[in-house]
Amino acid sequence: MSHNVVAMILAGGKGTRLGLLTKKMAKPAVSFAAKYRIIDFPLSNCANSGINTIGVLTQYEPTVLDSYIGNGEKWGFNGVHALLTSIAPRQTDEGANWYKGTADAITQNIEFLDGLSPDYVLILSGDHIYKTTYNEMIDLHVDSGADATISVIEVDPKEASRFGIMAVDKTDRITEFQEKPKKPKSNLASMGVYVFTWKVLRKYLIADKALDTNHDFGGDIIPAMLNDGLKLQAYRFKGYWRDVGTLDSLHEANMDVALDRSDLHFHGDRSTRIYTEDTYSLPHYLGREASIKSSICNQGAIVLGNVNSSVISNEVLIEEDAVVDRCVVMEGSVIKRGAKVYNAIVAPNTTIESGVVVNANSKEIALVGGKVSH
Repeated sequence: MSHNVVAMILAGGKGTRLGLLTKKMAKPAVSFAAKYRIIDFPLSNCANSGINTIGVLTQYEPTVLDSYIGNGEKWGFNGVHALLTSIAPRQTDEGANWYKGTADAITQNIEFLDGLSPDYVLILSGDHIYKTTYNEMIDLHVDSGADATISVIEVDPKEASRFGIMAVDKTDRITEFQEKPKKPKSNLASMGVYVFTWKVLRKYLIADKALDTNHDFGGDIIPAMLNDGLKLQAYRFKGYWRDVGTLDSLHEANMDVALDRSDLHFHGDRSTRIYTEDTYSLPHYLGREASIKSSICNQGAIVLGNVNSSVISNEVLIEEDAVVDRCVVMEGSVIKRGAKVYNAIVAPNTTIESGVVVNANSKEIALVGGKVSH
């Protein structure tokens, strides 16, 4: 990375739509694809881009996430010329302030960024699943002379009203931004990945702080820059990307991996490898009568029953005659003899008792946790 870039990862959201999965931990710390946590993706993308100065902005239930991030060794950020640090809201002379919005999270850390003197700031979300390097996007930002560059992805026009939509000219300069429009003018959706020239962003953050706004990048900072005639450039992202902020999207993304419907390919190109904690020394075990089809099974799992199109995390036990179909079974869970679970996310350390049937005839995603009995 030849440019002077600092990455700031927004990882403080409460994640209420994930229910009990985020009751005691921040959303970016939630398990994904049997072996990973969601935060592994933006951090690995930074590592693979040569970006080694990163702030992770935490707020809601940060203990698990902070412990997991540690000194950044998993991603190679523990060297002399690297910095990975978690930054929570703090009490100052002005009082104690929660982060009020995505932009305010950066505003409250202007001094941190000033101390690093970056030319450019890369803003990332901590709850997206995708593999990339940011170098091409940053090069586009620098070469085009943009004040801000926004990563966009083409979405189904029927789904466009769910996103922040960018209208662009023939050079992909952004001409208009629509936040979840009823009548979208394009199908280019913002991914919540931004590159800003720091001096410009700093000015707009300070101005926004004094206003009665939601202090949000998509709702406030980007529109203000557009209104002032600044140059905002769209970067067209090609590849797999998914926001996993809902149970449906988290389940679907896990199924994409299990059924090889994505281009994530964890065993593929080492230049975009996803790094994670790998502390499970025990292999997984498949019983003589076990059946596993189109599934992922992590170390330490014991499968004696029947698994189809599912993601099985570490230290899971699936007993004889149990059926697990289109499920995400998180770490430490036990599916007892004869139990049947369909189309569900099983929270960590859940026990589903013998003979229990979960979600047999529903297309809705079920989320189960604790001790599930008749």
